[in-house]
This record gives sequence, structure tokens and C-alpha cells, in this order.
Amino acid sequence: MKKAGIILDKDFVIGDIDKRIYGSFIEHLGRAVYGGIYEPDHPKADELGFRKDVAELVKKLNVPIVRYPGGNFVSGFNWEDSVGPRDKRPKRLDLAWFTTETNEVGLHEFAEWAEMAGSDIMYAVNLGTRGPEQARDIVEYANHPSGSRFSDMRIANGRKDPFNIKLWCLGNEMDGPWQMGQKTAVEYGRTANEAAKMMKWVDPSIEVVACGSSSSEMPTFGSWEMEMLDLCYENVDYVSLHRYYENPTGDTPGFLARTMDMDGFIKSVAAICDAVKGKKHSKHVVNLSFDEWNVWYHSRQQDEEIWKQDKWNRALPLLEDIYNFEDALLAGSMLITLIRNADRVKVACLAQLVNVIAPIMTRNGGGAWAQTIYYPFMHASAFGRGKALNALVDSPVYACIDYDDVPYIDAAATMDDDGNVTVFAVNRDMKEDYEITIDLRSFGNMTISEHIIMHNDDVKAVNTEENPDNVVPVKGQGGTVNDGKAVIKVGPLSWNVIRFKKA
Repeated sequence: MKKAGIILDKDFVIGDIDKRIYGSFIEHLGRAVYGGIYEPDHPKADELGFRKDVAELVKKLNVPIVRYPGGNFVSGFNWEDSVGPRDKRPKRLDLAWFTTETNEVGLHEFAEWAEMAGSDIMYAVNLGTRGPEQARDIVEYANHPSGSRFSDMRIANGRKDPFNIKLWCLGNEMDGPWQMGQKTAVEYGRTANEAAKMMKWVDPSIEVVACGSSSSEMPTFGSWEMEMLDLCYENVDYVSLHRYYENPTGDTPGFLARTMDMDGFIKSVAAICDAVKGKKHSKHVVNLSFDEWNVWYHSRQQDEEIWKQDKWNRALPLLEDIYNFEDALLAGSMLITLIRNADRVKVACLAQLVNVIAPIMTRNGGGAWAQTIYYPFMHASAFGRGKALNALVDSPVYACIDYDDVPYIDAAATMDDDGNVTVFAVNRDMKEDYEITIDLRSFGNMTISEHIIMHNDDVKAVNTEENPDNVVPVKGQGGTVNDGKAVIKVGPLSWNVIRFKKA
């Protein structure tokens, strides 16, 4: 059995964990809305048309914030289309996903769903085909009490009290050529600055997220952040990061090492934010919003076939990745990476929540079930609150195509307000058990309250409607605690949650 060590100290704190790092995302894309959260003809639909079985699965994830309504969709979206009487809302061609948007579910309906699900809304404004004026207008509609054109329109549409949306995205992936209204960094920086300024004049309590690079692989990554922040730094609060990973060749060790890229991406963008801060002699701190992250590649060929056969229809079954066990392991490591960077990452959104590259899947008229990636997210959201601790991990390493010195044991730790400690750990080793020694001396007398483990001998194993419990977490072997040191055994290719409480 191989050995690894983790040293923790209650005073070695990375930062407070903002609960919003356990956010998610629902876009008007595929079956995320229609056939996902909303299916009025379903036997388990409530009086508003929302599926109660889906809502129950969402509630178990304890998602504090949901990004809406896009995504690429938002760059061609007119917010006015989604309010007012449903029978008067226009049907629009969505050029982002080559479908037809009926606007049957809009801001009012989604706000009711979010309230039911226990989530706040992170609303994205269209800075692609529209601009600062329309961004200002939707803030007035959503947040101003009354006595103005758009606040009175909201009241006339049946909502007396403001929605009080506090977090706003200034567009989406504006550097991408696939985006409606793509902009250069200078064009976007100017637009974002004016939009943020006007939106905050309407409601000074809001925070805004500026678009960073669409991924760390964009040719303009780095220069985009520097140039656009130079134009809007003082008026924005966060810079967005988006990153998806894939394993088309079946290289499991290389796939599980992809969080090395994620960690470097985070640190690079944080450094650029601080460089602009220094250049401007500013006291303002811009943090990060990793508001799209996941595995995404399983469904791409299928989507191309769907578009060939069924373009422009409503709610096409797009981006319906079926996640396997190794995807869950990478999702766990991505959550570990977010926790380890909690000093700068204050918002993060698993993209997305239902059906579209999602932890929850449904069948129209049928069941709803949890995919493999559901469980690491549920554990992190439940137990990864409080403070992120600086976990000093001593682990054997391996090399893969893209990286040298990849730790076999990937881990992060948190401490809640009561002094309870949780360690999240992924064993990337495909064959070997590990004995992990966790130094807890600074915490006093601790005991192991729970060990959760998730493993499957088949890295390609999936959950289905017929077999939803094929890949699920189970009770682990636990371990011992003596003289302030815990010893835990973790199996090969496993996701582990180890919880400690005061004896």
C-alpha cells in the first residue's frame, strides 16, 4: 500500500468560502428548461408546470445561486420578450443553438422556480446584440421598487415586490467568434464599463461580472483580460472564467490531471487582475467568477446529427452528455481546485443543472435521476462551507502527456464554524490503495464522524433511469485517530469525503 500525508492547521486559512462557489447554471438551451425543470404535462408537475421530482433533486444539491438565462443564448436575447402575458410573448429563432425559443418560461416564472429551489438568480444581460441601455432597463425592471417605466411594467405584469437580483453577468464569452455580437477586448471593455456604471446607478447594491476569456486555450487569453480590465476595472467586481475538459482518447490518467490546467488558469487571471489593480494604484479588488465548469464532450457528434435533421424546433435534446465514473472523479478534483482557490474564486457555476451537460437527467414524461457527477457536487456543497484550509499534501506523483509531477492524491480541506473539519480527496491512482496520514494536532481531540467513498471498477460506468444507483457513494472504511493524527485508507480511483468532529 502506498502512503501520502496531509498537514492541516486551524490557523492556516486560505480564505472564507463564499457559498456561491456551489452555484449552477440554467440556460435556454436544449431541454434544460423545457423538459427539464419545466414540463406542465408531466404527472409530477406542480400548478406552475415545474417538475417536483427535478426540484427535489436540485434541493439536495443545496445550490445557492443559478446563472440565467445564458450562456451563448443571452447574446441574442431581448429580455422584454420573456415578461408579460404568455400568449403575447414572441417566438424567436435562437441563433446560438439553432432552435426556436417560445419564451413560455421567462423571468417571472424562473424567479418562482428559483425561490422554490432555494436559489438566488445570477442574471446575464445581452451585451452582444444590445448594450448598456437595455442592461440598465432590466435592472430597473427587476430591482427598482416602483414609480418608473420599467418597475411599473413589472408591477403590471404581476410582481409588486422587486426581484432584488444582486449578481449580474455583463454578457457572455464576448471574445468568441461563435458569439452573437463578438467584440474585441477594447470594444467589450468600453461597453462593459458603461453598462456596469449605468446598472449600478440604478441599483448601487448590485455586483457585476465582466467576461474573461472563454477558456485558457483562446489565443487572446491574458491580453483580453488585461485590455478589457484596463477599461472597466473600477466598475466591475468579478472576472469570469469558463473551462470544460474532455477525454476523447480514453487516457484516464491524463484526463484526471486536467485540474492542473484549471488551477493555473485561476492563478493567471487573479495575477492579471492584481496587475491592473497595481497599474491603476487602486484599492478595489476584483475577484473571480468561474461561472462555467464541467466535463463536456460525450454529446458533440450526436448534436451535429440533431441539427442536420431537426433544426429550429423547440427544446432539441442538445448537449446531453451521459457522465461516467471517471467524469465524477474529475468533477471532484475541479471542486477541490475551487476550494483551494477560495481566496479569489467567490462565485462558480457547474454548467449546467438539468439535462444539458448536467448532474440531473430527465425523460420527457418519465423519470428524473442523478448522474455520476451529482454526488461530488452534493458532498462539496453540503460539507465544503466555512473556511478553506491550506492542506499541505505530500503524495507520490506521476507524469502524463501534458504534465509532470501530478499528485496521485488530490485534496482540499475545510473547517466549519463549529470547528469540524472535512477533507475531500481524489485518489488518481488506477491500481493502488493509499494510506493517508492527516495531521490534525492543532484542532485538539478529533474523531472521524464519517467517511464517504465513491468508486467503480469500470471507469466508464454510468447511471441510467433504469439503473440510477449504479455509481453512487457508499460508507467508507473509516480509520483511526491517535495523538492528533488520523490514518485513512482510500481505494484506487476513488472520491473520498472524510469528516472530523471534536471528541
